[in-house]
Amino acid sequence: MSITALDGKRFAEMIIQGANHLAANAKMVDALNVFPVPDGDTGTNMNLSMTSGAKEVKNNVQEHIGKVGIALSKGLLMGARGNSGVILSQLFRGFSKAVEAKAKISGKDFAGALEAGVETAYKAVMKPVEGTILTVAKDSAKKGVQAAQNSDDVIVIMEEVVKEAKASLKRTPDLLPVLKEVGVVDSGGQGLVFVYEGFLAVLRGEELPESSDLLPSMSEMVSAEHHKSVQGHINTEDIVFGYCTEFMVRFEAEKTAKHPFNEGVFRNDLSNLGDSLLVIADEDVVKVHIHSEQPGEVLSYGQRYGNLINMKIENMRQQHSNIVGETHTALHSDRPEAPKELQEYGIVTVSMGSGIADLFKSIGANAVIEGGQTMNPSTEDIVKAVKEVHAKKVFILPNNKNIIMAAEQAKDVADEEIYVIPSKTVPQGLSALLAFNPTADLGVNETAMKDALQHVKTGQITFAVRDTSIDGLEIEKDDFMGISEGKIVVKNKDKGKVAEDLLTQMLDTDSEILTIIYGEDVTEEEVKNLVHFVEENHEDVEIEIHNGGQPLYSFIFSIE
Repeated sequence: MSITALDGKRFAEMIIQGANHLAANAKMVDALNVFPVPDGDTGTNMNLSMTSGAKEVKNNVQEHIGKVGIALSKGLLMGARGNSGVILSQLFRGFSKAVEAKAKISGKDFAGALEAGVETAYKAVMKPVEGTILTVAKDSAKKGVQAAQNSDDVIVIMEEVVKEAKASLKRTPDLLPVLKEVGVVDSGGQGLVFVYEGFLAVLRGEELPESSDLLPSMSEMVSAEHHKSVQGHINTEDIVFGYCTEFMVRFEAEKTAKHPFNEGVFRNDLSNLGDSLLVIADEDVVKVHIHSEQPGEVLSYGQRYGNLINMKIENMRQQHSNIVGETHTALHSDRPEAPKELQEYGIVTVSMGSGIADLFKSIGANAVIEGGQTMNPSTEDIVKAVKEVHAKKVFILPNNKNIIMAAEQAKDVADEEIYVIPSKTVPQGLSALLAFNPTADLGVNETAMKDALQHVKTGQITFAVRDTSIDGLEIEKDDFMGISEGKIVVKNKDKGKVAEDLLTQMLDTDSEILTIIYGEDVTEEEVKNLVHFVEENHEDVEIEIHNGGQPLYSFIFSIE
């Protein structure tokens, strides 16, 4: 059997089966993503994202593969959750764009569309990291293109794609130091392999195996994707390009008449001024992200084509290290009703625990997307919350690094004017919200809220779900761990001892305010003991206490 022309109906079957196979193995992918904090959610996020795409495809099954692709892209875009889910949506967005005008595609077209998806996904990620789902997608697509040079059979090409995807997955620890350190493969890449296995099964007309043998020693594998930043392996002095520069250029006819805009030339010119470059353009504007040592030169170059808008420059050498505290949440229906009149500003924030949600509302949040630990809100969830706010300009506080991409995607698809403040923890979100001034103009507020992220330190207490070793610490199952600015620094069987040791490390002579947000597993006596410890040892520090009611994190500390 061979397939040299792939139509929409068969492609729809591939998508549905790929989604089903991922769903059947989502817990396995989640299990890979548990290190050692119990918030593994990559499988959940990818499953929900792919399921959203498959649902849209089911409602639009037809012979024309391009139209099926458009439906897939739309469904994935609105359902994308978490970094891996958003990247998955971009892979198939690029794929669908490459085939949208075609009723059927050849094997060569199929391979080319996979490669187009990789290009789109890489462009969508502001700082692509190798050893992730991106690498698995790239390597397997390249192999598919090579196979298409010798055969136009989609089955043969997909076989090579799956084979290389598995091989690439096994190589991810060699590319990403944190994976190698804890002995795992990338969870997002594993999720993509399951999707591709589903594709191949449909093409072959075969049943999928009940379990996968892709990963050796599954019982020993855990993942650090969300709990140890790759940037933790980089010293400040090793940063070559120190300024994270983002801006948009709104094209002006007079300037583009003198300097006609060409995206390829534009990207190439900017690549000489830094790295981590992202350029996205349409007929009206071009959006740029770049790490550069000369941000002024970058902005001057952009001005050749039009007016600069939405500018942001951050000194990365002065920024806090990436913070780990994932607060995986699901959408909660307890949102305030949308105001009857259109407001000037609105605030949408994400939180876990009813107490934290109430805290955000008490200081000005208009809508809180709230819920459990193992589910991130989707792009669509965020868009719905934005609409409920009913404001001209809406700030989104993700409070979780794994939600930022979904928030940015919501910004792209919503009709409202949205500004994402990239808060990665609850303390950062609270700090940003307190910096908001409803009487100030947009630029002042955006700058103040982003600056506020840099002036708060985050500490967290959680527990290990299994034995592991990281950063010289031998951690045993059920140990409590103290996490400071994304790094596990203390551990002990005694929760109170860990909290005291963590605060001892984090509090210094510059510390003025300590906010303690305690979780659902903490007693009043434990809170009193911790407060007494701080008062005895740091008498100049002002203490604020809130019952956050959050799961899994016994304490969240905010230090200003």
